[in-house]
Amino acid sequence: MNHRTDQDMKQIVDTDKLIHEPARVAIMALLNVAESADFVFLMNHTGLTQGNLSSHLSKLEAASYIDIEKSFVKKRPKTIIRMSTKGKEAFTLYLKTMKEFYQGL
Repeated sequence: MNHRTDQDMKQIVDTDKLIHEPARVAIMALLNVAESADFVFLMNHTGLTQGNLSSHLSKLEAASYIDIEKSFVKKRPKTIIRMSTKGKEAFTLYLKTMKEFYQGL
């Protein structure tokens, strides 16, 4: 049985809570593998409602983890979401932290 150090536990407690929320982990994971995604794609692949997805995207945008571009295509609204450099760095650190923590169990 592996024993956790206080530093291990502090690291997991200090994990980026903005990303750690399950819906936002899903959003960030999708954006991590795609250059960009539109709103409908994210909604379909996360299973979130329009309002719920919009709320999560707003939080990620406020943290500068994502960039949102709104436009119209043939008079229809189109929302494109991209992970920012700051978001990529934060998500990479989040994944590293989770991997190190769970590998030590």
